[in-house]
Amino acid sequence: MHLMKYSPTEFLKIATNTAEHFGFRTADTIKKNPLCKNCEVSMPYTITPSDEKNNAEQCLIANSVSNFCLQNLHALKSPVLLYSLEQLADTESTAVTFNIFNVQKSIAEAILIQAGRSLMQELGQEDHVVRINSLGDNESTTRYSRELTNFLRKRLDTMPVSSRELMKEHPFLALRDLIEQDHDLAYRSPNPLEFLSDQSRKHFREIVEYLDMTETPYEIDPKMIGHHEYYSDALFSIESLGTKDTTLPSIAVKGGRYDEFFYRKTRSRVPAAGAVITYSNSKQPGRIPKAKSIDPTVYVVQLGFGPKVRSLMIIDQLKHAGIPVRHDLASDSLSAQLRDAEARGVRYTVIIGQKEFVDQTVILRDMHERNQENISIDAMVRKLKKQLATV
Repeated sequence: MHLMKYSPTEFLKIATNTAEHFGFRTADTIKKNPLCKNCEVSMPYTITPSDEKNNAEQCLIANSVSNFCLQNLHALKSPVLLYSLEQLADTESTAVTFNIFNVQKSIAEAILIQAGRSLMQELGQEDHVVRINSLGDNESTTRYSRELTNFLRKRLDTMPVSSRELMKEHPFLALRDLIEQDHDLAYRSPNPLEFLSDQSRKHFREIVEYLDMTETPYEIDPKMIGHHEYYSDALFSIESLGTKDTTLPSIAVKGGRYDEFFYRKTRSRVPAAGAVITYSNSKQPGRIPKAKSIDPTVYVVQLGFGPKVRSLMIIDQLKHAGIPVRHDLASDSLSAQLRDAEARGVRYTVIIGQKEFVDQTVILRDMHERNQENISIDAMVRKLKKQLATV
């Protein structure tokens, strides 16, 4: 499978299907939710010309904040998984943004990475690597920034002129410049991971555990620092490996957590993490595809960190098998998920608890017949494919 076979419109169609499968919805769809009856009062926010200028480079975070506030989605106190399709100004790039609001836990980053990887695989980019880093929370960043400033100031004489000038604005900007120039100081500078608070270290460790458990190829890259005004805590990118033909379209995934940026722009504490998947070197799409309204007959239910990660893998596996699903991976309540499955009238629920996680099985419950069985994951996928093919 090769990337060049997809037009920008086809890319957006595949991206839309991936977004919907992993539980992301457009703002229009979310606002139809009965819980959104309070989505009428707008949330004030401030986006500066500087934010607009940096928007394309910083994963359209400013656009995502604007979208969330303009659509008044803050009225929803439950997790909000939002996606939008974008054409990047002044570039030949088409993009889709995935954003998760109201989820403080690391499952947010796990969903974003898995959805990004799934989309890349569907576009033929099987050979890729996830790069991750963390700048930590405010406490962590303050400590790291202080150490970095001291380190660079002592070595101003050996820094390129451009980096010295950027030091006047922010040490992170100077470090980014040194990294871009492949300067020796960039590799000798302090490591942000050594300055993480306990909370940020736990958050980052969970993301690494998720990557290990899913056998995701990854590298911890302390020199991936993003822009100091936009990212906080975890950052990640997914990059294709192998030879790069510049005449063909390319796909890249960048993302991270931006709770602090959201707070500065709205003065409201809303956990926020996002990713942008950019399809570069492509013409403008001929049309913007609309999401198909599918009513899945399968609901994946989980309880606990390990089961959440296993559920994410199963959701991806079901996607490749052509089986649409519903799920609420951000939920920590088994009963709430089962109630949701019942309310949606699904035929099957796939349940993963701690025992199933250890045994590498699932409970497959037939909601109509009111019976259930403990079954291997592969057998469950085969059975669902067979059962749903006859519906």
